Amino acid sequence: MLKNNYSGFALEAGTDEAGRGCLSGPVVAAAVILPLDFEHEFLNDSKQISEAKRKILRPIIEKEAIAFGVSFVHNEEVDELNVLHASITGMHRSVDQLSVAPEFIIVDGNKFKPYKEIPHETIVKGDAKYKSIAAASVLAKTYRDDFMEKIHQEFPDYKWNKNKGYPTQEHRAAILASGATKYHRKSFKLLPTQLKLDF
Repeated sequence: MLKNNYSGFALEAGTDEAGRGCLSGPVVAAAVILPLDFEHEFLNDSKQISEAKRKILRPIIEKEAIAFGVSFVHNEEVDELNVLHASITGMHRSVDQLSVAPEFIIVDGNKFKPYKEIPHETIVKGDAKYKSIAAASVLAKTYRDDFMEKIHQEFPDYKWNKNKGYPTQEHRAAILASGATKYHRKSFKLLPTQLKLDF
């Protein structure tokens, strides 16, 4: 059962990201401040609910949230910053976009850097514990999936419409056959060590 609030502050933002473990595409982060009475039967950690339910939830979250923000950290920047810093940077940028300043921030995971003077707490598996983090996970995942489906049109061989950039066998086979694209993360091990890839 997801909880409404961690801190006791009414303006508590939950933040999460999607795409950290992918070989291609951006890390996408979102931050959401929900009203304390927000309820929806589908709401859960985005990994626990179907794509169809995520698509239904997204406009509901965006309409009913007190504020929300979504930010993209593209693959070049992921390479520059490393994936952990890219995730935190994305979360900070999504909080920047909130039309209302949060009084407290709850973060999925165990790593975060202070944002301005606002107190925060990291919560492992927070997306399965708190509604605002679950809502942020749904926004981050749906925005990222839309982006991957769009760039799939440009590079259909990699099947990003299905694997969304994650390291599936099919994705790795396409990298081996056709090489890396401009959307691949150069700092990631795109292929198992025994297979070498030239950039």
